[in-house]
Amino acid sequence: MKAKPRYLTKSRFKLALECPTKLFYTQKEDLYPNSDQDDPFLAALARGGYQVGELAKSYYPEGHSIETLDFDQSEKETQELLKEKNVVIFEPAIRFKNLFARIDILVKKGNKIELIEVKAKSIGKDDEAEDGSLFFSKREEKLDSKWSEYLYDIAFQHLILSKAYPDFKISSYLMLADKDVKCATDGLNQKFLITKEKSKSGKDRTKIKTSNTLTPKDLEKPILRKVPVDEHVEFIQTSKEPFGTETGKSFEKEVFILSDLYKNDKRFPSPITSKCGKCEFLASLEDEKEGKLSGFKECLKTTFKWKEKDFKDETIFSIWNSRRKDRFIEDEKIKMKDLCEEDLASDKENKKPGLSSFQRQWLQVEKVQKNDKTPYFDKEGLAQEMKSWKFPLHMIDFETTAVAIPFNKGRRPYETITFQFSHNIIKKDGSVSHAGQYINMERGVFPNYDFLRNLKKQLENDKGTIFRYSSHENTCLNAVYQQLLDDKSKIPDKDELITFIKSITKSPEKSLEKWHGERAMVDLLEMVKRYYYDPYTQGSNSIKYVLPAILNSSKYLQKKYSKPIYGAKGGIESFNFKNWIWLEFKNGVVVDPYSKLPKLFDDVEDNDLRRLTDDDESEIRNGGSALSAYGRMQFSEMADEERNILKEALLRYCELDTLAMVMIYEAWREWLK
Repeated sequence: MKAKPRYLTKSRFKLALECPTKLFYTQKEDLYPNSDQDDPFLAALARGGYQVGELAKSYYPEGHSIETLDFDQSEKETQELLKEKNVVIFEPAIRFKNLFARIDILVKKGNKIELIEVKAKSIGKDDEAEDGSLFFSKREEKLDSKWSEYLYDIAFQHLILSKAYPDFKISSYLMLADKDVKCATDGLNQKFLITKEKSKSGKDRTKIKTSNTLTPKDLEKPILRKVPVDEHVEFIQTSKEPFGTETGKSFEKEVFILSDLYKNDKRFPSPITSKCGKCEFLASLEDEKEGKLSGFKECLKTTFKWKEKDFKDETIFSIWNSRRKDRFIEDEKIKMKDLCEEDLASDKENKKPGLSSFQRQWLQVEKVQKNDKTPYFDKEGLAQEMKSWKFPLHMIDFETTAVAIPFNKGRRPYETITFQFSHNIIKKDGSVSHAGQYINMERGVFPNYDFLRNLKKQLENDKGTIFRYSSHENTCLNAVYQQLLDDKSKIPDKDELITFIKSITKSPEKSLEKWHGERAMVDLLEMVKRYYYDPYTQGSNSIKYVLPAILNSSKYLQKKYSKPIYGAKGGIESFNFKNWIWLEFKNGVVVDPYSKLPKLFDDVEDNDLRRLTDDDESEIRNGGSALSAYGRMQFSEMADEERNILKEALLRYCELDTLAMVMIYEAWREWLK
């Protein structure tokens, strides 16, 4: 059997940009497990990236698509098409020596070539500098870090194309979603359905099926913008910015160094940095028991001469929110036990009550050094906060998405879509109930105003304190507020909805209009960060880590929720659970309540889904799985039965998010007693 050629492709070049050593570990899953193996179907569901690619092709109806994945065959087909004077090719295969790239769209007119890289990323007027330039840092003469990955990608493709076809005059472009352009028609998003098909190798392959209902009107006002990047490509080719092996060589020479490393299966000893803490080649204990290797461990063994016993000590990589990790690594302080308080100290004064970021970091390190597993709880600080809270207490959680191709006419790419909420109430007598919920299941519907009306009905009946977990809910409501202001259609209750939003939110930091609602939501995440820390969370503040931690340490919660009271008659009211037991133990440790819920995706690996849900404090926070599920309902062909099963799962997940907030409050309340 003919061995596959070891080409340096676009994806492997991107990997090498992160760390050249990864070229040695990649494509060896049997030896070096890779926790970052994207499920392309899941990724497409989350943000609609594949749909953007297909929409871009729709702007070139005369285009020819190279479908085969075989390297040799795809290259032959491309060469034949390039013999034509004028031609548009989708996914043409270009090779020079050991470099190989599939270009998204190639437009050939005579000897002039347009190299177009399509990305499901947005661009708008606020991305431009004062002089109108794009993608350069406004402070320094270098590429904007938010865009450099994409620009290096194009520079890589440009290099291969120019070497393979030196007589071509090449112009390079990024094609991006233009967030300043409104969609001209309804249902455009629905005309690019995501499907799966089996490849010859037996693996699932993500495909987009373009509807035959796509019309010229859908395309006459493009929501994708073609941005020229020739100056950026030239900058990369001539500036000698360090990347890859960081030898200071030219871009071309550096690319060929990387190519040779991969071709000859050689390991390049990259320096250890703070980014190594998130290395995808960190094997699990289960993998190691099966005889597999950890690339992460091998790098530390090579650089710092570590032995296997050294990995039993906790490292600085897991310190929460620390920007000094690279400094620690330079000083060879890789283990938490090597740090002292001065290493983390800050000159900034803590103006807020509770723990500062530095104090919280040192608390985490100190507990490791003292082998102290007990939670930290600031009784006085939290008691003072609680004095301002008014009953009933409202716990709310939103599930949202933002897609590149809008659902509706008049909407822009990546506008916030609020499709689900859950609401739990705690009364003054301590009773708890799941008071309400909302979910939109209709395809192609803009749900935001209906979502807001239902939320208003839930919260307007009293003056009780409202809680969120992170800034997500406040950000989303501010986005809907702006949508209402911009909307010129007739909305009978527009003023009431705007007033409601302002009553429970704070204005964005950069907003010219400032407000702080009389019932502005209290961020429970901020309470966690300032008044509570449990070593069981390993530095994470994600509610999916905090909940199991607090269940492990609260006797009150263990006693209450180990009984089938949730959704039981005379117990806690619930819309989605019946006689449910939340708390169980396994090997002396509480079973994560989220693991007791049904899987959202039967055909997606747990590791892939976990990558979407592990963001500690990001805007999508724990909603990665929910927005992917919503994407599946919107963008893929699905039977009604499957849709209903997915709906029930989404309702349960969202209800658990608000119940988790209830449990955190209950544990704190009992500790204060």
